[in-house]
Amino acid sequence: MSPPGRDRRISEEEEQSILQALEHNPRMKALVIFAIETGMRRGEICNMQWGHINWASRILHIPKTKTDTPRTIPLSQKALEALNALPRQDEGLVWGGQPHSISQAFRRACKRVGIEDLHLHDLRHEATSRFFEKGFNTMEVSSITGHKDLRMLKRYTHIRAETLVHRL
Repeated sequence: MSPPGRDRRISEEEEQSILQALEHNPRMKALVIFAIETGMRRGEICNMQWGHINWASRILHIPKTKTDTPRTIPLSQKALEALNALPRQDEGLVWGGQPHSISQAFRRACKRVGIEDLHLHDLRHEATSRFFEKGFNTMEVSSITGHKDLRMLKRYTHIRAETLVHRL
């Protein structure tokens, strides 16, 4: 049996506080926004290359994933804006950071604003939950996040009851 998964969601206030704390680090601020908008894993983000982005179609190809199954995901307007905030190149890595360094920068930003028990990986949970709250179905969400089975997708989904009230 698997250990219980995390169910930590980021509040709107926490998200704004973290982004404000990262004003001095625009690359990291853009990365946090991008992570929330795409649900990508940290390793996928770190390996992302400019050549993987199809700007005209608003999609990103991820050739190397944790599950060894390449996927192509849609990019929201916010995700595109985060990318456009970076100095664009024709090739090479988009973010240019090591996975551990990115997690460390995120932890430091959280600490600066007094947010406890929030990990960079929680942004993947947040993104997955938001996709469902926006009305995407299971197949659509799994094609974006790369989850291969329903049990794992369910483990990453924490829909807020407040969101469901409006659909009743």
